[in-house]
Amino acid sequence: MINGKRIVVVLPAYNAARTLEATVRELPECVDERILVDDHSRDETVAVARRLGLVVHVHADNRGYGGNQKTCYTKALEYGADVVVMIHPDYQYSPLLATALASMVAYGVYDLALGSRILCGGALEGGMPFYKYVSNRFLTIAQNALIGARLSEYHTGYRAFSRELLAALPYERNSDDFVFDNQILAQAVLYGARIGEISCPTRYFPEASSINFHRSTIYGLGVLRTSVQFLLAKSGLHRARIFQFVSRESEQGLARDRKAEIRPLPEGRNSP
Repeated sequence: MINGKRIVVVLPAYNAARTLEATVRELPECVDERILVDDHSRDETVAVARRLGLVVHVHADNRGYGGNQKTCYTKALEYGADVVVMIHPDYQYSPLLATALASMVAYGVYDLALGSRILCGGALEGGMPFYKYVSNRFLTIAQNALIGARLSEYHTGYRAFSRELLAALPYERNSDDFVFDNQILAQAVLYGARIGEISCPTRYFPEASSINFHRSTIYGLGVLRTSVQFLLAKSGLHRARIFQFVSRESEQGLARDRKAEIRPLPEGRNSP
């Protein structure tokens, strides 16, 4: 636990047998539960996960990266998570930073914390393909202009969520494909979540998962579509289904609730 909060790490896995153990071995002791959701892998991912003592949930068929995350977050909430940390089991991101990400949420500083590959300035040195770096920067500039969150990147797969935020976001309505990552982040921004970032070095190597140029292009178009949908929802012109929040009357629910917690002292009474 951190600050009395239960920390659950979720690992959305697909053919991760060769890198899973290295990822799990570096997870810090503050983690209370580790849940792996296997998306119908064709290798020994499930066997390795069970040998490592993880809680394992197996999809009977392949539901896609977004569909995997939907199960991850639902299972984490079922297991009583106060903070949910999502990390890819391909050892691309450093598991050692899970404590830092979880702490940002557990101490109530942020509702969502991101591990950025861009803040440290070493994405290319870490092996990120040049075309992915260029597309990352282009899409981030476009999204900062449309969404206005001023993030260093919107595309990291290393994130920590508060229980309250996950319970409020309609993530089940998001895509089952890779653009899920971007949609849930846009939902969080529109909802009024406080979002923080830390730098996170990454490793690109043959065993690490990576989508090809064609899938990257589809993802990029999906990101731009999500940004336009966000802008329309924020302006009140049209609210796409993914931005129809069901647990709050307003997308500013978190901000409103925090403001309501700050109440003036009764007249004539001094603060301690």
